[in-house]
Amino acid sequence: MTDTESLRKRALTTLITARERTTLLTSCVEDPDLTAQHSPLMSPLVWDLAHIGNQEEQWLLRAVAGREAMRPEIDSLYDAFEHPRSERPTLPLLPPAEARQYAAEVRGRVLDLLESTAFHGSRLTEAGFAFGMIAQHEQQHDETMLITHQLRRGPQALTAPDPEPAPLFTGPSEVLVPGGPFTMGTSDEPWALDNERPAHRREVAPFFIDTTPVSNGAYQAFIADGGYDDERWWAPAGWAHIRQHSIHAPLFWHRDGKQWLRRRFGVTEVVPPEEPVLHVSWYEADAYARWAGRRLPTEAEWEKAARHDPVGDRSTRYPWGDADPEAEHANLGQRHLRPAPVGSYPEGESPLGVRQLIGDAWEWTASDFLPYPGFRAFPYKEYSEVFFGPEYKVLRGGSFAVDAVACRGTFRNWDYPIRRQIFSGFRTARSGAV
Repeated sequence: MTDTESLRKRALTTLITARERTTLLTSCVEDPDLTAQHSPLMSPLVWDLAHIGNQEEQWLLRAVAGREAMRPEIDSLYDAFEHPRSERPTLPLLPPAEARQYAAEVRGRVLDLLESTAFHGSRLTEAGFAFGMIAQHEQQHDETMLITHQLRRGPQALTAPDPEPAPLFTGPSEVLVPGGPFTMGTSDEPWALDNERPAHRREVAPFFIDTTPVSNGAYQAFIADGGYDDERWWAPAGWAHIRQHSIHAPLFWHRDGKQWLRRRFGVTEVVPPEEPVLHVSWYEADAYARWAGRRLPTEAEWEKAARHDPVGDRSTRYPWGDADPEAEHANLGQRHLRPAPVGSYPEGESPLGVRQLIGDAWEWTASDFLPYPGFRAFPYKEYSEVFFGPEYKVLRGGSFAVDAVACRGTFRNWDYPIRRQIFSGFRTARSGAV
């Protein structure tokens, strides 16, 4: 199989995988749940569905194939920058049946286009980039829709098997990452997005990083020690935020006597102490780290821990190497609806011995979302460039809700430091070589 044939097959597989997931997320509830807004932070599910089709039409059928617009009158309705999420329910959106039909018609034409497009000749078509970009876009909205399902009130609509039970992790609590330069970012990953580029050398001082993400059990110790009531641990803006909103625990947690319970996709259950903590803001992660006498890793530290292979001084695509993720490496793709216990996936650990850097929970870093040296927006500045600045903090690694096509060692996510509805957790670090 030639490289072009391999890339074409990958594009087809990832597009089909994304659409199967979109269909699951939009068919498991009745139409009233699709058109309702379950949180002002999120769009109605039916908006995401038609937006997915509209973006696919704009970039593949119009930009790549040069075809006329199928439904030009709906472009503005599904422009994420023209209409904030809070006002989308008031728009004349396509009803569910029409949104499904539109997305399906677009996809049928795209699959025909995929068979005939040459994977060269322009930056959009080189190595099938535009098809990979659209597959990633759909999977990112699938994760957003899964967040909406978590926020949705009502009976359980989604099911999935739990991760395999893992033996209690008894390895070292932290790993030393040696100081020195490493290659951060990428210039040769064909479907990498603009904010991951270009590859560049970055100097990092020696530091220690947690071997595994912070667990629910460890986070409960912070709560029990009065962490939410002690201003010493909080950034000023974070302290003001938790006071104003009466935040005393991760989102979806509540106390029942002596135990903590959580709501997870319509089911109330005891908070499992062995899982990575989820649904914490950057401010909460930062406060925990301070309470523990540590700090959040910088984005460069996180990436070095995840990608640096000291043998040959090279950066790998993933912690385990260059091979695409398999089930034994990481918890990805909504295969499960929860993180695996901390210490899981030994076959996915980095050369330095750090585990679960990919999948399970997005991990907050200490860093603001900023461009790399030599950054160039492509194919549109609204994907990354308009978000650069101190208002957003970087998250790394992906969660159980992220598909492998939208997750790699260089992939960068970002959000406001107050955000908690996302599948966010963290691990801590400390400086020094001893």
